[in-house]
Amino acid sequence: MYRILIIEDDRGIAEAINEQAGMWGLEAENVRNFRNVMAEFSEFDPHLILLDISLPFFNGYHWCSEIRKVSKVPIIFISSASDNMNIVMAMNMGGDDFITKPFDQSVLMAKIQAMLRRTYDFAQAVPVLEHRGAILHTGDNTLTYQGEKISLTKNEYKILLTLMEHKEKVVSREKLMEVLWDSDSFVDENTLTVNVGRLRKKLEAAGLTDFITTKFGAGYIIKD
Repeated sequence: MYRILIIEDDRGIAEAINEQAGMWGLEAENVRNFRNVMAEFSEFDPHLILLDISLPFFNGYHWCSEIRKVSKVPIIFISSASDNMNIVMAMNMGGDDFITKPFDQSVLMAKIQAMLRRTYDFAQAVPVLEHRGAILHTGDNTLTYQGEKISLTKNEYKILLTLMEHKEKVVSREKLMEVLWDSDSFVDENTLTVNVGRLRKKLEAAGLTDFITTKFGAGYIIKD
């Protein structure tokens, strides 16, 4: 089932689109926190985004730009500000289509279905994990923070992926070693320590200080 993220502050419009999407066999979610759209984007991992221009705190152009730093997910702008300048701006910021309000729900759904077919007939969405603005792309094993990519080795990626998947929970050193080598017969305490140390240095150099916390005698944890 394709997932649609609706970034629209008019609750009536957002709920109407959500209901219509369900009738078309789509899973839709309305953004709740307009201060931190990226966190909800990362958590929901949508296949397509509907994005209004006029939003609280930051406008749609801002969020389109932020999303484009980390994802190629299709973005359809929906707005009553349909003059040529806004349409051109939306396309230049990374939008894929522009639908003028008010619109017919069936036309909107038809455009969404067409966009999904074009995008995912030959490609799959790349899952992502997010924490404190750092976004881990599980499709290509890369980490992005503030628009910059942080290079990770294979082991560093596996460690970070495991910790982010178990966010707010302590992950034991034994568990991490099993993830790295898929067998407890290859346990090497020193190698794990070296990999975690290098990973921490890379995160700190990028501005992510205290991203990984050591729980002595227990393991490691990523927490807010």
